Amino acid sequence: MTYSKIIAGTMTWGSWGKQLSKKDMILLMHHCLENQITTFDHADIYGSYTTETDFGNAFKDSGIKRETIKLISKCGIQYLSENRNNTVKHYDYSKDYIIWAVEESLKKLQTDYLDLLLLHRPSPLMNPEEIAEAISTLKSSGKIREFGVSNFTTSQMELIAKFQKIDVNQIQFSLTAHQAMHDGILDYMMTHGITPMAWSPLGAVFKVEDEQTKRIDDLLSTLTKKYNATKDQLLLAWVLKHPSNIQPVVGTTNSKRLSLAVQAVEIDLELEDWFKLLVASQGHKVP
Repeated sequence: MTYSKIIAGTMTWGSWGKQLSKKDMILLMHHCLENQITTFDHADIYGSYTTETDFGNAFKDSGIKRETIKLISKCGIQYLSENRNNTVKHYDYSKDYIIWAVEESLKKLQTDYLDLLLLHRPSPLMNPEEIAEAISTLKSSGKIREFGVSNFTTSQMELIAKFQKIDVNQIQFSLTAHQAMHDGILDYMMTHGITPMAWSPLGAVFKVEDEQTKRIDDLLSTLTKKYNATKDQLLLAWVLKHPSNIQPVVGTTNSKRLSLAVQAVEIDLELEDWFKLLVASQGHKVP
């Protein structure tokens, strides 16, 4: 399965963010396609279980052919919401629930299949054999095409993979959250042919003001001139240079920033510049 190198994250499209109208969603979908962003990342909980519906209604009226896009969604988190009868946030990876959750996502997104289903976060009670049964049922019925996980460690991937092939692991990865390079997660994915997707690929640089982000920002200010690029683009270029072929999930709804994100794919940071940014993030030289 081929996903676009830059993936559009939809978490803030609805009530958890910009509350885009149907018209605005349609315009943004078309803008994504015009900029080679053909993959849209969802989760059932976004917008307290409402954003898939909003997206699906817009997609239905968009004129976009289903076969020209890829749809990702996630399940497993039972969220505290007026739209669910839950008394505590928890995880449910029973066979019946996974199948039901996917069928709900299909109805809301107004599609017959998901290109990729992810288990949203690991549960201490997940049974890998039961998960595998659910995924096998969903694949054989054509309701999902590929399967993956999100925020799973190496041992958790190993547990699931014993019974069901994993195609993708969507993890937090950025210049300010690069633990996956050091704790074996990306090594495991490279070894086992699992595609990494990165949520929050710009990290904390524009969200937090501290010594770390100041060091990074100062260096980025210099590098923007060298590469004739924006700070956003350089942060994405840093992620994209990793040999595991990470695919960033970009959460902005700003059309200009989405266009710039796609252009970041063409930036090849020089080796020493990549390490200078790592040093700026860590606050010390590499060992």
